[in-house]
Amino acid sequence: MPSRRLTLSVAVAAALGLTLGLGSCRATYPNRQIAGEGFPPVAVRALDGAERSLPAAVAGAPAVLLLGYVQGAQFDADRWLLGLLQAELAVRIVEVPAARGFVPWLIRGTIDGGMRAGIPAEDWGVVWTVYGEDADRLQRFTGNERPRNVRALLLDADGRVVWSHDRGYSAGTLLALRSRLAELQGATGSTGSK
Repeated sequence: MPSRRLTLSVAVAAALGLTLGLGSCRATYPNRQIAGEGFPPVAVRALDGAERSLPAAVAGAPAVLLLGYVQGAQFDADRWLLGLLQAELAVRIVEVPAARGFVPWLIRGTIDGGMRAGIPAEDWGVVWTVYGEDADRLQRFTGNERPRNVRALLLDADGRVVWSHDRGYSAGTLLALRSRLAELQGATGSTGSK
């Protein structure tokens, strides 16, 4: 019986690896300058189970979205999160993993469960997953070249992208984001919320 479980575990792991690998073999979209464009509406599900729609769920105040398209983007996402939290910016921050393709959509519960296993429960509400066509829409919107880099976006209160970056975290880039956020908050008098 133990060898049957091991065989099944290896088969599931291989299928998951193949699935994620096939998802990354799909079309590559050129990275785009999206500042000034409205964020496309997509359905999201937080790891805590809450279903929402972006950008409506963050409307009313500026928000920073960290979009990741492959598991390897987590390193960049973690650096962004650490920098943003250390900078103590008065803005809502949401991490948005977006896996396109039918198979990731089909096993989204398993993928989300794996993320929940590695993230403290108190943070599940700020990780909003996107699958299938909506994930593809996001990747077409921002571009998905260099998929290990997070797409860091600053949205205004109306869901329009006012700042974006797709070349990896750096302290200088965080300062540029902080400056743009201060301009935005100064113009609207909004401080946002975490």
